Amino acid sequence: VQLQASGGGLVQAGGSLRLSCAGSGRTFSLSAMGWFRQAPGKEREAVAAISWSGITHYVDSVKGRFTISIDNAKNTVYLQMNSLKPEDTAHYYCVGKKYDSSWSTRVEDYHYWGQGTQVTVSS
Repeated sequence: VQLQASGGGLVQAGGSLRLSCAGSGRTFSLSAMGWFRQAPGKEREAVAAISWSGITHYVDSVKGRFTISIDNAKNTVYLQMNSLKPEDTAHYYCVGKKYDSSWSTRVEDYHYWGQGTQVTVSS
């Protein structure tokens, strides 16, 4: 499985960005896809995840501002980010999970990682 993320960039606080993650290869082996992020000097943090059936999960800090969605036909996951804050600045990684679609915030529970895309929010 290969995951290709895109859509990052520089935006002012209060603005919006949409990240995309296109999966290729044996994507049928995945039970869920999602996003992690890592800011400089901080640990990787789970942001959101979605199962192929559309069940979603979010970390508390992005609830109400971020929306994760999936296009099953395109094997693509999107992360719509609204009302962005400077603290959302991070490198965002697309991830894939096998075996079960339960929500997990642990890095080790995700089997596939894309190269990520940088999101920078200026104040």
